[in-house]
Amino acid sequence: MLVLPVPALAAPVAANPGDTAWMIVATLLVLLMTLPGLALFYAGMVRAKNVLSVLMQCFAITALVSVLWVAYGYSLVFDTTGMEAGVVNLHSFIGGLDRAFLAGLGVDSLVMTVPESVFITFQMTFAVITPALIVGAFAERMRFGPMLVFMAAWFTLVYAPIAHMVWGGDGGLMWDWGVLDFAGGTVVHINAGIAGLVAALVLGKRRGYPTVPMAPHNLGYTVIGASLLWVGWFGFNAGSAVAANGTAGMAMLVTQVASAAAALAWMLAEWVVHRKPSVLGIVSGAVSGLVAITPASGTAGPMGALAIGLAAGLVCFVSATSIKRWLGYDDSLDVFGVHAVGGIVGAILTGVFAAPALGGFGTVTDIGAQVWIQAKGVGFTVIYTAVATLVILKAIEWTMGLRVTEEAESEGLDIALHNERGYNL
Repeated sequence: MLVLPVPALAAPVAANPGDTAWMIVATLLVLLMTLPGLALFYAGMVRAKNVLSVLMQCFAITALVSVLWVAYGYSLVFDTTGMEAGVVNLHSFIGGLDRAFLAGLGVDSLVMTVPESVFITFQMTFAVITPALIVGAFAERMRFGPMLVFMAAWFTLVYAPIAHMVWGGDGGLMWDWGVLDFAGGTVVHINAGIAGLVAALVLGKRRGYPTVPMAPHNLGYTVIGASLLWVGWFGFNAGSAVAANGTAGMAMLVTQVASAAAALAWMLAEWVVHRKPSVLGIVSGAVSGLVAITPASGTAGPMGALAIGLAAGLVCFVSATSIKRWLGYDDSLDVFGVHAVGGIVGAILTGVFAAPALGGFGTVTDIGAQVWIQAKGVGFTVIYTAVATLVILKAIEWTMGLRVTEEAESEGLDIALHNERGYNL
């Protein structure tokens, strides 16, 4: 992310029309990733009796986080009060509340060359999709009310601090470390993937897993959702330049290259191992490539993107199949295997392929040192997110309960929680 820190009240200078138009389009593309992209991607992979529950969760999270973002989320992430380069204090970990309820925002307020209102909405869509990603890990077994409470708490205590530490500007913990995360590999994907794994472990396996068949009920939905995610991701990555410029153009190119390479890598690996390439495999591979290139999209060149995509497709295939079976956890829709693992692969390789010596466009001259910085950022995020997510889930479990009853799980969450059916035949 090239824009930081956000000024408390920008000077009254006219916005650049081209940059503004692009950022409005990019914002719509990122929102498209959640609704309907992610919602359909997940809905197709669950059983028919739970299709509406997943759609409902994604829709409700979008509404909830949008409101929380304007109330205090934007301020917690981008308020720079009390921050100073090289100084570690409370504001290195979390922003203040000086911008709560968007205080100081005006029609003429700017961030770089675009209206601050557009930047706020763009960043809102990132905040929306991150908790929505977690839904795939506990699909088919969490109660709706506690799910909303969990998402509100997780957004406040996990997403906002990690985003601030990485993107908060001088004085932010991981910003000062020099962690490179152009569009959210750490903030979005590792963050959500680790939270998803913790949620899956706390809730336990679905009834009958892994002996009862739980095949996706409509892979057509999943392919449509994955396709919308792929298209929307150009807004996600290229939009993070916050300008219609060469950086945005290169981010667009490397996003396409990495996703295509990962889709082919997963498909070929599955073809070799299982003798047949699957539709679910190729779309999962494409998403793993999109995830992995996200942190590197502002610094890697096309050949770096090719390498990142190939690595992500292969590593995520092994993680979502062999390692998942070996460890026996029930991450329903492979949020950990694709998003956390893909995000880690991408974050580490960002330190390699940001180097101009390897065709990158970053300022990395010592690859070993930058890889260590990236690894440190990954490690901190994994530990912080895992611990904080566990505490939140356990608190809700002890006070409200998390999991639906056996009867509700058997009947399906569509009827049990929402009194509706996805299909009335």
